[in-house]
Amino acid sequence: MVKQSWGFVAAAMLVSMPQAWAAVSLPPTVKVDVGETEPFCNSGAPSAWRDAQTVEGVEIQESRVCDPDNPSEIAAFVKGTNNVSMETLMDTKLAPDAVTMSNDTDGDGDPDLIVIKLEVMELNGRSPDFPGVVPTFDIAPGIQPGFWVFTPKSRDMSTRGFASLDANALLRLPSPAIRVEQGDTVWLVLENTHYFPHSIHLHGVDHPFMDHGGGGNDGVGQTAEMDVMPGQTKTYVIKPRQPGTMYYHCHVQPHTHIPMGLGGMFIVEENRPNNWVQTFNVGNGQVRHPSKAVSEKYAQEYDLHYQSADKELHQIIQQYNDPRLIAQQMNQKYDITDAKDDYYMLNGRAFPYALRESLITVAPNQKVKLRVLNGHTETMALHIHGHKAVITDYDGVPHNPAARIQRDVYDLAPAQRLDLELNTTNDGLNSFGSGVWMFHDHVENAFTTDGQGEGGSISLVVYKDFLDKEGTPQLHGMDITPYFSKKFWKREIPVWQHLSVGESLGQAKLEGAKAQAAPASKSTPAAAKPAGKAKPAAEAADNSSPSTFGNLLKGLLLGAVGYAAYLNRRKLAAAAAQLMAQAKGGK
Repeated sequence: MVKQSWGFVAAAMLVSMPQAWAAVSLPPTVKVDVGETEPFCNSGAPSAWRDAQTVEGVEIQESRVCDPDNPSEIAAFVKGTNNVSMETLMDTKLAPDAVTMSNDTDGDGDPDLIVIKLEVMELNGRSPDFPGVVPTFDIAPGIQPGFWVFTPKSRDMSTRGFASLDANALLRLPSPAIRVEQGDTVWLVLENTHYFPHSIHLHGVDHPFMDHGGGGNDGVGQTAEMDVMPGQTKTYVIKPRQPGTMYYHCHVQPHTHIPMGLGGMFIVEENRPNNWVQTFNVGNGQVRHPSKAVSEKYAQEYDLHYQSADKELHQIIQQYNDPRLIAQQMNQKYDITDAKDDYYMLNGRAFPYALRESLITVAPNQKVKLRVLNGHTETMALHIHGHKAVITDYDGVPHNPAARIQRDVYDLAPAQRLDLELNTTNDGLNSFGSGVWMFHDHVENAFTTDGQGEGGSISLVVYKDFLDKEGTPQLHGMDITPYFSKKFWKREIPVWQHLSVGESLGQAKLEGAKAQAAPASKSTPAAAKPAGKAKPAAEAADNSSPSTFGNLLKGLLLGAVGYAAYLNRRKLAAAAAQLMAQAKGGK
């Protein structure tokens, strides 16, 4: 019996061997054309915007990033749109009443009544006039989820001009960081220019439940005040007594409105004489006019707003124009408990675009203040390479200096804020020295954009000796050019094809492959060929691994049939002789 079993196996192997051998022929390697790539910096911002300067008496720090803020807007945010020249105001897209400042009631040289006006705008929403979306805001090359954002009250068009679909510079993710001074009387006015109800909840900010007129002041429709309906206006009145990094967000259907983008930092600065704070930091990132209290301790200040997006939610506003249908899909059919985040952003952009705006640029022996907001729906873990920063504040409350924690990973729950002191002293603890150091959310999903890596909320701490004049970091690793191609984010480009020896990590050309590949170069290793006439590429692809099992199975079956015939050869011979005799008798 054992001999028979071995005989069966041997026969099967002999019969199947030629086909199994043919199956190991490998498909050729092809190099995929990366296609059109963007330059690292294509913002078109005047180089003068990056310089340290004084506008309308406002001192503005140098910014070394590719896409710096407009100095005229910074001046208007600091002095108020009512206190700058018409020339400066016209160099912005701000409405004349976007931020007004008056009433130095305590005589300390700065205004104490601040009126801030916000609108709600849509990005990448469906247009009834053409198949695309408008105004457009790309979080990475070719990636345009739909969002809603709070914006400073603006004038003119929502796009950059008649010939552009790009959103103007004030209309962008994230909703801007807002700064006021401790003890100021602040009127925060929501002019609801959107098609849905909205509100503003001042999360962690000192504010009364009711205002002086007897109206609700907490922004929660179920307990404090009716939602602000389309076309209506609501004023929230506060006089914050405690400084710190806080949060503001819409509290209408918050499970969808916050992820859609309606939330931002709200910072209360410590009171100081002649302290004109930068009311808005549009796009977050570097605060180019830090407050007096921050400047006493730190060389620079940065706002870092992390957020994520579930593609299913953010596509709804790109599928419908009718507010009733959008409301039905978003409030009745969308189920956040089944949600999965697809996009991860820092200050409204994903890698590589985050490198254009959200670099932390430093010099040795500096202290830099970082304000961090977790705008995700899940916990995040911020990690800074090459440095161990100190936690100074949790949720706007100073940490006891004797118990401050120094580490390189910082966990934040959703809506939590963290203030960090980044010290660039090269002592092996605070800093490991000059260079280009990555910082990112260490939750692995956050390394991706729609599941494709490297992406997500990656950015860099860059020492100024490693930056060129246009804000491009001098990297010493792999070429990041492919990341600036739309084809990369469509998963059409092999990640390592430009690194591998002999293109061993390029694209395998398989039958039916969707990647548009260029012809293999002469240096590409040829596929294994049997003796005789060479097989065409398509035929070689047919012999790839998916067909190996089928060929082996056919060989085994043929071997089994052959072995069964061998065991019954006498019976088969007798049967054949009988058939031949019958055939002769029939004749």
